[in-house]
Amino acid sequence: MRAAFLFALSLLLSFPARATPPDAAVVAPGHATVPLTGPWRFHTGDDPQWSASGFDDSAWEIVDLTSAPGAHDGDVGLPGYVTGWSKRGHAGYSGYAWYRLRVTVDSDEPLALAGPTLVDSTYELYVDGKRVGGPGDFSGATPAVFSVRPAVYALPPRTAAGPVTYQLAFRVWMDPLDASEESGGLHVAPAIGTVEGVHQLYQVQWLQTFKGYVVDAIEPFAFCLLALMVVALIACRSDDPYRWLVTALVLLALMRVQQVMFYWTPFLSLRWYDVLVTVICRPLVLASWTLAWRDWFRLERKLAFNYVVVGLTVAYLLLALLGRPWLIASPGVRTAADLGVTGVRWLFAAVYLWTIGAGVARASLPARLLGALSALLVGIGLFATELNTLGIPGIWFPYGTGVARGQYAYAAFVVVLFVLILLRAVGYARRAESRDRRMRNEV
Repeated sequence: MRAAFLFALSLLLSFPARATPPDAAVVAPGHATVPLTGPWRFHTGDDPQWSASGFDDSAWEIVDLTSAPGAHDGDVGLPGYVTGWSKRGHAGYSGYAWYRLRVTVDSDEPLALAGPTLVDSTYELYVDGKRVGGPGDFSGATPAVFSVRPAVYALPPRTAAGPVTYQLAFRVWMDPLDASEESGGLHVAPAIGTVEGVHQLYQVQWLQTFKGYVVDAIEPFAFCLLALMVVALIACRSDDPYRWLVTALVLLALMRVQQVMFYWTPFLSLRWYDVLVTVICRPLVLASWTLAWRDWFRLERKLAFNYVVVGLTVAYLLLALLGRPWLIASPGVRTAADLGVTGVRWLFAAVYLWTIGAGVARASLPARLLGALSALLVGIGLFATELNTLGIPGIWFPYGTGVARGQYAYAAFVVVLFVLILLRAVGYARRAESRDRRMRNEV
């Protein structure tokens, strides 16, 4: 109890109340870290001089990053969420923007800054005119966007007694891929505090990020294990065509793991994530699962069916590529391509449901129910966009952590398909035993 009391007392004394200049942020006392909600000075566009400590930003817009009580982002549940510049008078704008703030702090301890945990799409931070870091690569004509992960930035130590004032400047780039009704710039305020306090906040932020995507890391592993089980089925009885099921499981695992790679690591850029997932994986995953269920239900391999699936897949690939804002400059072409992708996905959904219906009509009762349930569960994840348009909630926040509808569906699908594979394996074993018994009797 004594240790807890001393720790609480240290939080209360971390930032003594001191007078601050009228244009500087007021750091509230009584916290080891303080969110810097503003007033921030904001301006769209880009100019290297805007990072300078003495630059006059008095004519810029004023932005308040104070969030509503209990507000959090719609993905993993990071607290402190506010809408972006699209809701603040800059709808439709993508590109560069700057946020500037002067903050005065009085503390004998070394100070640090916890970077914003949600930004469209990336940023670099300047303190007193000097760049101190950031997740984005701004060296090219167009910045390379990597995920915004929790980060800690050390602040310059004081050079004299008394309060110290920092000029903070965030250079932000919003990629057109992130454009939406609420997108643009900082969505969660950075925080200033003692090094120890900021590192504690950093650990909490990483824990929330980890919890938000840990299911996306586990499910691909489970899909690969199921694929190995299906390979064993093929070895037991080679006349059943399960190769498309193996392909579908592996492709789905590859698509799901991209999310983990992007949000947990600095190795996958937004551009490559978009290519791998939107342009390549999604069309191939829809095609492979449609063919996988055709073979699972042992439907007739009609050439016309193959032509339909191949045609939809090629159309999806081409239209998805034409809809990339980094490839096609014309908004009209991109809009037409996006509408084409929507149409192709609905056609894929129709073919997918027809395949399930034909399989249910043909299969025996236990296999019919479990097979249909398995196909519908994986379909919930595959056709998430279409379910969203029907008004079905796409994400829930149990215990404050975002869990998507598809994550629930895939988790249930793993269990059901595992049971299905075991049932078929047991069936193969019984038939093999019966065959061996007949052969011994004949001898």
